[in-house]
Amino acid sequence: MAGMKRMCGWTLALLWGAATAAPTGQDPDARAADLVSKMTMEEKIRTVFGYFGTDTQSVARPAQSIPYSAGFVHGVPRLGLPDQHQTDAGTGVATQRSPNPRERTALPSGLAVAATWNPRLAYEGGAMIGREARQSGYNVLLAGGVNLLREPRNGRNFEYAGEDPWLAGVMVGEAVRGIQSNHIVSTIKHFAMNDQETGRFGIDARIGNTAARMSDLLAFQLAIERGEPGAIMCAYNRVNGAYACENDYLLNQVLKRDWGYPGFVMSDWGATHSTVEAAAAGLDQESGWPFDKSPYFNGALREAVENGHLPQARLDDMVRRIVRSFAAQGVLDNPVPPAGEISDVPANEKASQAAAEEAIVLLKNEGHLLPLALSADRIAIIGGHADKGVLSGGGSSQVYPRGGLAVPNEGPAAFPGPMVYFPSSPLDELRKLGGASLRYDDGRDVTSAARLAAQSDVAIVFATQWTAESQDVPTLSLPGRQDELIAAVAAANPRTVVVLETGGPVSMPWLAKVPAVLEAWYPGTQGGAAIARVLSGAVNPSGHLPATFPSTESQLPRPVLDVAEQEDRRSTVNYEIEGAAVGYKWFQLKGLQPLFAFGHGLSYTQFEYDKPQVQWQGDRLFVRLTVRNTGQRAGAAVAQLYASPNAGGWEAPQRLVAWSKLMLKPGEQGSTVVEVDPRLLAVFEEKGWQILSGEYTLAVGGASDAPVASTSVQLGARMLSPQGH
Repeated sequence: MAGMKRMCGWTLALLWGAATAAPTGQDPDARAADLVSKMTMEEKIRTVFGYFGTDTQSVARPAQSIPYSAGFVHGVPRLGLPDQHQTDAGTGVATQRSPNPRERTALPSGLAVAATWNPRLAYEGGAMIGREARQSGYNVLLAGGVNLLREPRNGRNFEYAGEDPWLAGVMVGEAVRGIQSNHIVSTIKHFAMNDQETGRFGIDARIGNTAARMSDLLAFQLAIERGEPGAIMCAYNRVNGAYACENDYLLNQVLKRDWGYPGFVMSDWGATHSTVEAAAAGLDQESGWPFDKSPYFNGALREAVENGHLPQARLDDMVRRIVRSFAAQGVLDNPVPPAGEISDVPANEKASQAAAEEAIVLLKNEGHLLPLALSADRIAIIGGHADKGVLSGGGSSQVYPRGGLAVPNEGPAAFPGPMVYFPSSPLDELRKLGGASLRYDDGRDVTSAARLAAQSDVAIVFATQWTAESQDVPTLSLPGRQDELIAAVAAANPRTVVVLETGGPVSMPWLAKVPAVLEAWYPGTQGGAAIARVLSGAVNPSGHLPATFPSTESQLPRPVLDVAEQEDRRSTVNYEIEGAAVGYKWFQLKGLQPLFAFGHGLSYTQFEYDKPQVQWQGDRLFVRLTVRNTGQRAGAAVAQLYASPNAGGWEAPQRLVAWSKLMLKPGEQGSTVVEVDPRLLAVFEEKGWQILSGEYTLAVGGASDAPVASTSVQLGARMLSPQGH
């Protein structure tokens, strides 16, 4: 990527003007071309220039905007193009900091939804968010975070979908598809390499073309193909020297030329830095301009076009792409009504709870301590505000709960705060499920908590880690004295369970002393109920890790964060260290033993995996996966298929190439046929994807480090286009 030249002028002119000659009709391209041809210059400029939907100290929000919303863009009423009402929507309909925030349903975090390995749940969760957004008056959702988990300390990992491009692309694509089923536009973001928060406004991510195409860019490509988002949001950071929102390689060459993306590119809030350069490089809409240094796409853009510094064809293409997305997603024909009441709250909360229950990962369960017997045991519940609610991540994606904050006045008073706990108490939900004697200790006094644990049959420690936009965590250790608390409780009671509510991987120095650990992530509106049902066995855990949990930070490609202070706007981060070997691929390449491997997840039952069966249909590779439930409980297995070239030549020994989640009764056998995307078997070269001739091993199991059965397949040399055809 570094060192690549800009596309020459005649190539850009062809790219910009390609669709304007289409005949008038009802298809989105022709419809958009027809509407743009009828617009005045003023209307075109208004369409590509976005405001903040919340008052700032220097700029008032437009009167037509929804108060405390993320953004607003004027429409063209005389042509039927509605105003754009934009909201952050990573886990639900968010509200900017407000004295009276909108109270909406929150899904579990994006990382939690990825941990379900259930595309149907991702779709249904997206559809729920889209319904609430539509009923709230919004028609553009800033959702679909697909940045790979290269840096486990990234404060925004909770919004994304893990470290593997196939898992992330499928899950995020399905969520976006669900959102847009409501005739609204969703983004996919943040394009690209926005893999850490510290220094995000200017950090320069250095990575080569091949490595980028086989990792972060592949995740975006897969999510875009599956979700068909109306918009792509470009990122704050630089990539190989150029800002992501004025990066010709990313926007013109990869996204629009190689992938044929027909929608529009909007900037992140504060990510636009120029007028002519940004527009020429592929940015179609400046968003939230009060966050930028100047209103680049307003008067300055008009002047640039009128004076010939930017072709009229480019401005027309910018507008056409926006109108096309509104036509393609049905926004023109199904305008969003004014904000009203949310009509289906119980169903929405049920969708959130279903996702939370499947997201919880049983990391460890020695001696079958779980599920708990809730009929007679004396159970100590310790820490994590478990008597009040469950934690969520912070920043612009913050959803505010019905009934107010369960734990007010925690965390920073300013952005990215507040720290929000949803009022779904695991303690209260456990009380509803059984007759055990439950006693609570807040965990602030380690001695007091250990004393209660010693007097109990079982101790459950709830440990929390708040992460948020704009800041990375300094360490993977749990904050405060929580590691000390867990160690003390485990020493007092060997029957100790730890429930983690975290934004991503954390270290566990106490792991050897604790028989059972659950990773509950940020579990959303109904998180307390979901945790209680898994602890009790009412739900058999079926989550699997979408990210590797390192044993120590020394195992990471960058043991120390490359940027120490956010104010350091000109720092670089070297992603060439691992290249495309992100997460589990890095650990396998270097022979490192993680704390918990990618794909790991236990159950209250047991599964057996048969040898995968290869089936060819022409040059398309299909594989039959067969699993049996050999235990005594119904449960869901995630059959994960990994491929390895026997002769090597990939960035790492193996890659996830397919999976299937199967719900099975005791003794039941189930099978499914999965197709392997050929790009997952290839290496990206200058002009496309190259599959190398040779023998490959296909192994199936329940985690990346636990292959159970395998077969081999012979692949012939094959060249594919950048789109994978």
